[in-house]
Amino acid sequence: MTILTMNSHEARANWRELLDRVLSGNADIVIERNGKPVAVMIPFEDYEEILDELDDLRAGQRAAAIYEDWKRNPSLGQPIEEVEAEFQAEGLLDA
Repeated sequence: MTILTMNSHEARANWRELLDRVLSGNADIVIERNGKPVAVMIPFEDYEEILDELDDLRAGQRAAAIYEDWKRNPSLGQPIEEVEAEFQAEGLLDA
């Protein structure tokens, strides 16, 4: 699999060609802004295959960010009993 990298200006100018390359399965496209990768174009079928793993990855990133916030300010924490009570009230946890 070819990985093609280009800046966002080039990507805009060549959008149709990029879509064709991705659709054909000939390349994944990394799009950069200010020299840093910010997005990837992949075939939709590939995206569907990795969606569960992507959700898990993003949930882990959110949890890590919340944990870092808590480490900086432990008063942000909430006792587990309060969390469980909220979940039960919303029907997300069995009584």
